[in-house]
Amino acid sequence: MNPPEDLPAVAPQLRELRRRAGLTLEAAAARARLSPAHLSRLETGRRQPSLPLLLGLARTYGTTVSELLGETPAAPDPVVRAGGPGAREADGWTYWQAGSPGRGMQALRVHVPYAPGPAELVRVHPGEEWLHVLTGRLRLNLGEAEYLLEPGDSAHFDSLTPHRIGAVGRTGADLLFIHTLLQSSLAGVCLGGGSSDRR
Repeated sequence: MNPPEDLPAVAPQLRELRRRAGLTLEAAAARARLSPAHLSRLETGRRQPSLPLLLGLARTYGTTVSELLGETPAAPDPVVRAGGPGAREADGWTYWQAGSPGRGMQALRVHVPYAPGPAELVRVHPGEEWLHVLTGRLRLNLGEAEYLLEPGDSAHFDSLTPHRIGAVGRTGADLLFIHTLLQSSLAGVCLGGGSSDRR
């Protein structure tokens, strides 16, 4: 059977996605509700899948039809313009996106409000954090140590170290913040109070 003119060969992607998923031919076929022989023919290019079959295979491997077809996704815009994505608020903290979404490293501009008493709740989670104070004064607790950061000061730390961040002055503090939490299920709770909708 000749492949349809308008459908690129998917055999290499199918084999690679199955191997990446750690599935045997039989296990993948069972998940996709195909016979192992049929899936083998798809993986060797002896048969081309229909669109419904492509959708089923994409679900089986947790991917998209575009990836199955070998299409390259559009690169994200490297520039974030002033006045771009709007501010988001959570428990008094305000966040502006300062980098492209969907990256392994996320950059934000953050306003931390003044709060009398101790800094925000202690946080512990996988990843790294870097912050740079733009305006105001910031109290950073890392483990048992406490640091007072002035405008122009920066801090870079492993976020498995218990940490708290709080503004010292009544006008709050503004900072640039970078974290590597995209792959963590705890990415939404590294800043601010108890709400999980942080970013």
